[in-house]
Amino acid sequence: MAEIVNRVANSKLKTFDLEDLYPSGERVQIDISRWLFQGFILKEKDFRKQLKEHNWSAYKDAYVALHCSTDAILPAYTYLLVNAYLANVAKKVVQGNLDNLELVLFTETIQQLDLDEYENAPVIIKGCANKPIPESAYLLLFQKLEKVAKSIMFGEACSSVPIYKKKK
Repeated sequence: MAEIVNRVANSKLKTFDLEDLYPSGERVQIDISRWLFQGFILKEKDFRKQLKEHNWSAYKDAYVALHCSTDAILPAYTYLLVNAYLANVAKKVVQGNLDNLELVLFTETIQQLDLDEYENAPVIIKGCANKPIPESAYLLLFQKLEKVAKSIMFGEACSSVPIYKKKK
């Protein structure tokens, strides 16, 4: 019997798994409408009082998304006031929903990547993930990889889709 050889393991193909970049930590969404009069009106004195009395330690080391679930028209400083209480507690605070939060986390991480090991290499961006990877993160990664990689594929080594090949 002939020896079975794993050609993928022996190739120069480099796999990039966005799941490896997933920052660990709790994700929390805070709806600021609960601090508004009838969920719609910001009465600044009451709003500030409620923020001051809130237990902010519950968000220690969490990633926080601030949003308002009502159609309240809020002054621009509203989210800044809430952020002032979270600044020394949470790992990261963004305005928006949890999807916005994930996108910001991945955008920042991808922008800081050192891709030297992918220089002139065939790269496969792994497509399956068990963690919530924003679809835009794949696009951001591709845009960064296309500057250095020889070729880029998407999927798994056994069934990848060719996406890009550097022109000679």
